[in-house]
Amino acid sequence: MREPFRIAGYQFHSMPSVVVSLRQDGVCGRGEAAGVYYLDDDPGHMAAEIERVRPAIEAGAGRADLLQLLPHGGARNAIDCALWDLEAGLSGRSVCDMAGLGVAKPLVTTFTLPADTPAAILDRLASFPAAHALKLKLDGDLDADVARMRAVRVARPDIWLSVDANQGYGPESFDALAAALVENNVALLEQPNRRGEEAGLDGWRCPVPLAADESILDSQELERHASRFDVVNIKLDKCGGLTEALRMVELARKLGVRLMVGNMAGSSLAMAPAFVVGQVCEIVDLDGAWFLADDAVASSMYRAGTCVVPGGFWGGL
Repeated sequence: MREPFRIAGYQFHSMPSVVVSLRQDGVCGRGEAAGVYYLDDDPGHMAAEIERVRPAIEAGAGRADLLQLLPHGGARNAIDCALWDLEAGLSGRSVCDMAGLGVAKPLVTTFTLPADTPAAILDRLASFPAAHALKLKLDGDLDADVARMRAVRVARPDIWLSVDANQGYGPESFDALAAALVENNVALLEQPNRRGEEAGLDGWRCPVPLAADESILDSQELERHASRFDVVNIKLDKCGGLTEALRMVELARKLGVRLMVGNMAGSSLAMAPAFVVGQVCEIVDLDGAWFLADDAVASSMYRAGTCVVPGGFWGGL
């Protein structure tokens, strides 16, 4: 990573990932996964899962089969995205077209600020002056988080701003946090509660739209917790690939839950399939590759506060 990145409970210095390549008839399909750090879904675990299903994939198992072969998580994501890319190459169609989404368009993405000191946050903010939307990480220290929000809002009074608590708050602090959200004109609160403690949200009226990240991994959990959240943050590493992500899109629409797409970091190869999901999302958070020190494609992926997958890079986009 260009610089260490701090959120509630974690500080990241690097972002290891796994890449799957599938070859057929001279065509190569690729998929990348970073896994899910808070579920111990690391590269070693993902690699073991991938090797476990290698014989089935090499024997011709497809995306539907994969949903039964592996649980949600990074391993399934990497293979699933490689299968989509391979099919796009073999068919001559784009993944967007295959998914019934037409021609891909550039997307306004949030750019993420770490849970750091106000001065450090403002230094980071200066590195993306063209941003149209920001996400600010919180760490659960209410006074420090309020200072962070105020610093960003003073610096950019015009910008769309969301905050992401990454499970940093308990019900006893929800009301005080809510007051700070209103004071600083925050547009979205993401995941204040700890995963598994969703019942603590019952009866609380959040003054801004409330988004689920860690609380909802896949379609099953979306159905279970839809009544507690206004927005679901779909991440391919969490749900286990583009196939399941598109299932979540359809389910969220039926349940009346608004759509957001995010990422667990990774290179442009990890962002590209999520960009497909972003075509139907109200909120897009696909800045992960921007934070890497050695992603050659990222320089052409982020332009004037938007993201776009360069032509010919992945999925025929």
